Amino acid sequence: MTQFPPQPSPGDGGRIAEGFHSLLKNVEQVISGKTHAVRLALTTLLAEGHLLLEDVPGVGKTSLARAIAASIGGECRRIQFTPDLLPSDITGVSFPPGLDAARQGDFRFLPGPVFANVVLCDEVNRASPKTQSALLEVMEERQVTVAGTSHPVPPPFLVVATQNPVDFDGTYPLPEAQLDRFLMRVRLGYPSEEAEFGLLRSEGRGLTPEALSPVMNVDEIGWLARAATRIVVSDPVHRYIVSLVTATRTPDPRIRLGASPRASLALLRAARVWAAADHRHFVVPEDIRVLAGPVLAHRLLLTSEADFARSDAENLVTELLGRLKVPR
Repeated sequence: MTQFPPQPSPGDGGRIAEGFHSLLKNVEQVISGKTHAVRLALTTLLAEGHLLLEDVPGVGKTSLARAIAASIGGECRRIQFTPDLLPSDITGVSFPPGLDAARQGDFRFLPGPVFANVVLCDEVNRASPKTQSALLEVMEERQVTVAGTSHPVPPPFLVVATQNPVDFDGTYPLPEAQLDRFLMRVRLGYPSEEAEFGLLRSEGRGLTPEALSPVMNVDEIGWLARAATRIVVSDPVHRYIVSLVTATRTPDPRIRLGASPRASLALLRAARVWAAADHRHFVVPEDIRVLAGPVLAHRLLLTSEADFARSDAENLVTELLGRLKVPR
């Protein structure tokens, strides 16, 4: 890769694109035929957000998280969410190393699996709401508070949570506050017929995430994320984002709760990375249109009267986009 300058500038779109596509090419050695979904996942990483993968089992959700971690030379930890999982199983615990230390208030902190660069929360909706809430602080503030002491997680920090959209037995729907902290919801989908044919021919003996070599380190990921914040966004594009998010709050018999201001900021951050990945130093309205569904749909709470499945929120976002005038 090109040597990064100490401080990023608005003209660094080319360097961001180079780094982005190096990551994309590396991850696609494991996740083939899913370029758009992988691009969305990497956009989430560089926009310093978190990713919700909602899909059926066996389509590569775990492999995607591990491939991203391997590509940046970071640590990936997996947490299997179950009904008996406790918050301390995620965040860690403080304990006295001995009786005398306990009397003196000297406690030692044992970090939980959330202290990693990429944290895979598998079947996140199978844990109780109390356990799910253990992720709220670390996703928003990138730190864990245990026994009154805050412990920062290592940067970069990406939570990749998975849930099955079909199996609802024994699950607890994620609360709105939790959903709002995911920058995007992405579906990998089934592989194409040709990709599945290739998988069968290799009998599943393709490259594993653990076999990937890093194409950059965590410090370079931090530089790319900072550089992306310098991508130019014009006032018309700012207003386009605001108009779209505001439209989700406009009285509509199908929408019980629209997107929050956090959604506007998330869409802006994602659009900057997406533009830079396309070798541009500015955001265009098409970036917003491409990202609106993944960024906004999971934040909309639809009415029961509408009898909509959760996936139909994406169609609603598309409908709202169609009503708005595209800035020139």
